[in-house]
Amino acid sequence: MNKVFPDARSACADIPSGVTILVGGFGLSGMPEEAIFAVRDLGPKSLTIVSNNAGTTSHGLVHLLKAGQVRKMMSSYVGENEVFERLMLAGDLEVELIPQGTLAERIRAGGAGVPAFFTPTGVGTLVAQGKEVREFDGRRYVMERGIIGEYALVKAWRGDRFGNLVYRKTARNFNPMIAMAGRITIAEVEQLVEPGEIDPDLVHTPAIFVQRIFQAAPRQKYIERRTVRARG
Repeated sequence: MNKVFPDARSACADIPSGVTILVGGFGLSGMPEEAIFAVRDLGPKSLTIVSNNAGTTSHGLVHLLKAGQVRKMMSSYVGENEVFERLMLAGDLEVELIPQGTLAERIRAGGAGVPAFFTPTGVGTLVAQGKEVREFDGRRYVMERGIIGEYALVKAWRGDRFGNLVYRKTARNFNPMIAMAGRITIAEVEQLVEPGEIDPDLVHTPAIFVQRIFQAAPRQKYIERRTVRARG
């Protein structure tokens, strides 16, 4: 089955308002930028975005926040985005802050068909407010629900026309689980190759989890905070 779309806009064209979209990336590494631009230009509103990061003030999900398309953000780390901060403090953006490990497991659970699980993280804090707490072997655990989305946007290094994906380095942190947790997963790839060109042992996301794929144009790769040591 050929799942290839000519570009991001055509791959994202049917995303409606009011849906939940899972967005891959760890910081700006593995962030599906072309897909984000396409969603911005297509204009769906009142979106719930699930992503480890909220982008930075200049790159990533900030483009959807600036356009007023996001109703709610479910994230772990949001400290690099002044637009996010301004919207949240003004009450114009609903925010659910989730411990990073819990967020990763909620997405993984959703993709695996697990509706809920128990974790000790957050017990006795605001994270557990309104949630079921149980004791196992003398320790208290809070119940967390798995997360799924109508759509998932991921970025991979290589992908074939069937939708098998390979990530590189830090981009592998959240993208594989997010690809599993979307009912329709749209993959943006740096290299689009023919089936058989990817060693099956190297596939990180099998094609069964990917419904649409397109090749992105070459782009500059940004770093949130460039940190260097003085030369000796």
